[in-house]
Amino acid sequence: MPIGSLGRSKSGRHRPADAPQQTETLPDEELTSYLAALAPDSDNETTASGFGSAQVYQLRLQLMANEQLKELAAERQTSPQALATEWVMQRLEWEARQRGQ
Repeated sequence: MPIGSLGRSKSGRHRPADAPQQTETLPDEELTSYLAALAPDSDNETTASGFGSAQVYQLRLQLMANEQLKELAAERQTSPQALATEWVMQRLEWEARQRGQ
């Protein structure tokens, strides 16, 4: 018993060429609303650490320094990123005081 074309015509198309095509679709309001709720406010960019506006810097550490940072952060029950940020902020404060003298 031969297998049929499973709904396709000989041209390989799933629908006949004379089938009406849908040219206009209505927007899905529920999906649009959901995506808008997930999107961050574009004019009010903040970070979880409380800075009104922040710049992200990438920090590359040698393997031993990275392991040491992770261990110290774990001892202090914080993340390595938070600990490094705290240290940078402390150093910037110290540098500002040194300039003021």
